[in-house]
Amino acid sequence: MKQRSADKVGRREFLKVSAAGTLGVLSAFSRAAEAGQQSMGQAGSVTDDRQTASSAVKLFLCGDVMTGRGIDQALPHPGDPRLFEPYITTAVRYLELAEEANGPIPKPVDFSYIWGDALDQFDCMAPDVKIANLETAVTRSNEYWPGKGINYRMNPGNIACITAAGIDCCALANNHVLDWGYNGLAETLRSLREARVNTAGAGSNLDEASAPAVINIPGKGRAVIFSLASETSGVPWSWAAAPGKPGVYLIRDFSARTVREFAAKVSAVKRQGDVVIASIHWGGNWGYEIPGPHRTFAHRLIDRAGVDLVHGHSSHHPRGMEVYRNKLILYGCGDFLNDYEGISGYEAFRGDLTLMYFARLEPASGRLLDLEMRPMQIRNFRLKRASSQDAGWLAKVLDRESSKLGARVEARDDHSLVLRW
Repeated sequence: MKQRSADKVGRREFLKVSAAGTLGVLSAFSRAAEAGQQSMGQAGSVTDDRQTASSAVKLFLCGDVMTGRGIDQALPHPGDPRLFEPYITTAVRYLELAEEANGPIPKPVDFSYIWGDALDQFDCMAPDVKIANLETAVTRSNEYWPGKGINYRMNPGNIACITAAGIDCCALANNHVLDWGYNGLAETLRSLREARVNTAGAGSNLDEASAPAVINIPGKGRAVIFSLASETSGVPWSWAAAPGKPGVYLIRDFSARTVREFAAKVSAVKRQGDVVIASIHWGGNWGYEIPGPHRTFAHRLIDRAGVDLVHGHSSHHPRGMEVYRNKLILYGCGDFLNDYEGISGYEAFRGDLTLMYFARLEPASGRLLDLEMRPMQIRNFRLKRASSQDAGWLAKVLDRESSKLGARVEARDDHSLVLRW
């Protein structure tokens, strides 16, 4: 996600001045992708038998989690509020903007506060693994990246806000993890490691940055999570990790060569029964169009690299979804938590509405069994269940966009959404 800042200016004005913030065994992967194919219009929740249902891997996925800046100031241990943005010089102002828009926030809030109603949904859905794109540095560093425009950071003393939700893996290949320099990145990795949170996508060198997080799921197998980023999301090329150089796993392009290189990394770790997730930070912030190169790349990751689910993020709002050869592609999950309340512009996209994605996959083949989504709304730096009206609006928009990709989205009586294909 690219940077955002505002104070007496809209998003459009700010975005004008902000800095933009190998080959695997194809036939084997193809057979796995084709296993158990379902026809268009069939609900993913229909499974072959009880054994498949009981052994399924359930994943929680979401878009950008931005617990820095204004949210950090509301938590028990706010860090240095100084900012080096075009319009705002203190993170406290983002807290004030949110309160001006939606009323007081009971600061300091406890570490679980920001997750709000999402915690009940976690208890209800009981996912095996929870994956989020953590789009902030976790550091006390004051070495902000020159010319970046916007610099997100959260005090390491507030790391418990991540563990309060039981997040298992933070994808870090994005355009904010290095906002406070290499020392800030090192402290971010150390803070998450000490909190026993798995990470992928960033490291002290290319091997570390491109290595996946591997999470054992008792009785079911493993989730293998790669995190990668594209310059199209505003990640500077100077942030790319290299041999002997820290940074993020930044791919050069969406070419067949890049797919071959990524496939080699997958084949080096993937075992029978593993579920492989490619969590990718790509594309712009606004709009529903899926760029052709993104779609081709996602298909090739499934066809040639053994990927079972593509977890896309960077957009400020949810985008359309696709089920390709029985594998789920989320092109843009939208923001999940941020401090953007009170910032005007792009209201038609309803960036305050977020989604919790719960996907069930069959480990033997990686095929999608079903996808259920729980609509939420960000209000007072806290997630709450979206109203029936807002859930209906999301269903309509996502059905419109996903239908272009061969899938449909329906709203259910409990205000949850379900994907059909």
